[in-house]
Amino acid sequence: MKAFVKQSGIVAPMDRANIDTDMIIPKQFLKSIKRSGFGPNLFDELRYLDEGQPDADNSGRPLNPDFVLNQPRYKGASVLITRENFGCGSSREHAPWALEDFGFNVIIASSYADIFFNNSFKNGLLPIVLEETIIDGLFAEVTATEGYELTIDLENQNIIKPNGDSIPFDVDAFRKHCLLNGLDDIGLTLQDADDITAYEVTRKVSSPWLF
Repeated sequence: MKAFVKQSGIVAPMDRANIDTDMIIPKQFLKSIKRSGFGPNLFDELRYLDEGQPDADNSGRPLNPDFVLNQPRYKGASVLITRENFGCGSSREHAPWALEDFGFNVIIASSYADIFFNNSFKNGLLPIVLEETIIDGLFAEVTATEGYELTIDLENQNIIKPNGDSIPFDVDAFRKHCLLNGLDDIGLTLQDADDITAYEVTRKVSSPWLF
């Protein structure tokens, strides 16, 4: 997992509440567990005018011109602002995989479904919680300014706006440590690789019948 310290990016606004995981990545695309290749089907039902199929070539599919991520001004966006209860619905880990594969590193919302929130941190995606009034202001600024960018300073827990103003945010200390150091669950375990190896050697001596 890549470390997340300080990143800047174009902001895309998705002004709707209760975006569930089936909307983020529809059920027909859940067959793979590779963690990659899901970006082209992110928000598939909103993004395209036809029905998406697994392993299909998306390059020739008709795009929905009204969908925000299809608008040229938001091309390359890495920060998504949205509304409350983002990531509700089923517990599929493919949802943060798809968001990250598309290019998003940060989600800003007033609330999240618990499982999606936890899965995001485990996959290097930073979900930030802000008050709805602050998010209202960000939506207004993003809509009014093409190429609107935010800088996310995780170490200092600040969102820096184009005019230099900053918005503080809270993040759990352990999750912050993992993101800053690029540690997912496997990475955390491998930090104790020497102790694990030493235990296995000792265990083979003391209980050889188990091996």
